Amino acid sequence: MYLSAVSVAGILLYISSYSMTPLTWSLAFTFITAILLLNHYTILLPPSGNSLSMDSAIYLAILFVFGLDMTLTILLFTSLIYAIYQKQVVWWKHLFNFSIYVIMIVCTYQSFLLTGGKLGSITVLNISSYLASFSIYFLLNVILIGLFFLLTQTESLFMLIKGMLKETISSYLITLVLSLILVLMIKQQVYLGIFLFSSVAILLSISFRQYFQLYQEVSEKADIDHLTELFNHGYFKNLLEKEINKAKKAGEPLSLGLIDLDDFKKYNDLHGHLQGDRLLKHFGAEMKRMAKSSFTVARYGGEEFAVLMPGLNQLEAYRFINQLRKQVNDTYFEGVEVLPHGCLSFSAGVIEYNLEIYNSTEMIEKADQAMYFAKTKGKNNVSLFDTENLPVDTFQYQREMDLLEQQLRIFLYKDVYTYRHSRRVYEYAIQFSKKLNLNMADRKTLIMGALIHDIGKLEIPRDVINKRGKLTKEEWEMVQKHVIWGREIVSTDRELHDLLPLVELHHERFDGKGYPYGFSGYEIPRLVRMLTVIDSFDAMTTERPYQETKSFTEAITELKSCSGSQFDPQLVDAFIEVIQESPTVDLEKMNHNKPVQVTP
Repeated sequence: MYLSAVSVAGILLYISSYSMTPLTWSLAFTFITAILLLNHYTILLPPSGNSLSMDSAIYLAILFVFGLDMTLTILLFTSLIYAIYQKQVVWWKHLFNFSIYVIMIVCTYQSFLLTGGKLGSITVLNISSYLASFSIYFLLNVILIGLFFLLTQTESLFMLIKGMLKETISSYLITLVLSLILVLMIKQQVYLGIFLFSSVAILLSISFRQYFQLYQEVSEKADIDHLTELFNHGYFKNLLEKEINKAKKAGEPLSLGLIDLDDFKKYNDLHGHLQGDRLLKHFGAEMKRMAKSSFTVARYGGEEFAVLMPGLNQLEAYRFINQLRKQVNDTYFEGVEVLPHGCLSFSAGVIEYNLEIYNSTEMIEKADQAMYFAKTKGKNNVSLFDTENLPVDTFQYQREMDLLEQQLRIFLYKDVYTYRHSRRVYEYAIQFSKKLNLNMADRKTLIMGALIHDIGKLEIPRDVINKRGKLTKEEWEMVQKHVIWGREIVSTDRELHDLLPLVELHHERFDGKGYPYGFSGYEIPRLVRMLTVIDSFDAMTTERPYQETKSFTEAITELKSCSGSQFDPQLVDAFIEVIQESPTVDLEKMNHNKPVQVTP
């Protein structure tokens, strides 16, 4: 309706204002040619790339020297030629643009005459007429275009006009000055004046295009990391702030992933910095290849990378990052076999923006916390930010956790299976303690005990612990002693004595057939009974040298079948709910079918 109203008003105003005064057609075609050239050679203005066209300066100069009929005739011809030349633009846009020019030109002319202006003369006495009429031209343009954007966007008219004034007032002042200069040139020598004016405008356009291109190249270089050719830290932080504002207004999801290459320092130390740079470049190329066109991938610093994923919720972002992780694991790069996981891997944290997040800095910090949490699970992991778990459970007992981390790190080199297993059990313990609403003291004991429960395996020879196939009787007895050895290791530190039952008794069974003491039922502490369920579930679903891996579905079936014999039945039901409710459970693990193999 608005487009139609403006278009009809412009056409009617054109018909009513045009008096068919005889024209000098050679002069008219000269002006038409000049306007078409200047419409093609617009002046690009950095940094936003707004363009400044000199056609308004010519229209105003013609209006102030030759009057309304000449101006409207030239406007009609240039609009028709431009519409034919720009066929890809829909017809109603050409009509709307033509009508706006008609309204501005006619109203400017009338205001010029009403304020005492005289055609063809510029003096100090009538300069006010030029300024008044030009103000009308400028304000009509802002209002007519502003109303169009008001109807197609959500901002208020005041904000739109304020923004347009801020961006266009300087270009309109330039147009005013140039139109007055052209009036003076036309009065002296009309054809030479048009030629010189057009030539200067075209040269300015070419110069500004080169300047703008150079500006863009410099800006791009400032935003790009020279090694990986991804965006750099500064660009990413600025973009994140903009995307947060956009997501806030539109109510659309926005997720952030922070990625840190595992054990990159070790790779760098072994192969040298040049090879380390090649690895970073390779990883950057993999990220760029797998990312969607709407994603933004950046090198955040060192071996840290960031992915901004507009349109994806937290779970969708988790799946994408996890898919990237698996792809990276399966893509060989020279020298990665020396790393603990035997392949290139990373740890990542994922978070989705919500209204409780204050700014981009807070969002990055929370993604970083989730990434750190992924590392504590044995690396080569992706973790979602959990507002309830991460700040309290992961970081509250940092001093004790650091102490356990130092002792447990030895597993990374001796028994990577046990190391990863302990990390996963630790994660399950966090979720399980939350499910059962444990008090803070019990939660601390369970989580820390889960992390260190198998530390006694440090005393078992490597060839036994990594043996494929059935263990001998002597070897099995040695493995069973790991709970006693673990107790001896932990008991050397008085601050860890609360963990002794979990380390020593986690292989006891509810029916009394476990080891080392054969405790049964509620003789076994509740936290130990909880750890037994977690430990067994992860052992069943983890690849091990001496047993075939079960799917999550198969392991849940096994838990149910052993409920009341091996496990506390109440705790089994609660833990199965934890597994089924976890947003990060891999559906492939739930649905993967393998022959069920019961391990003695």
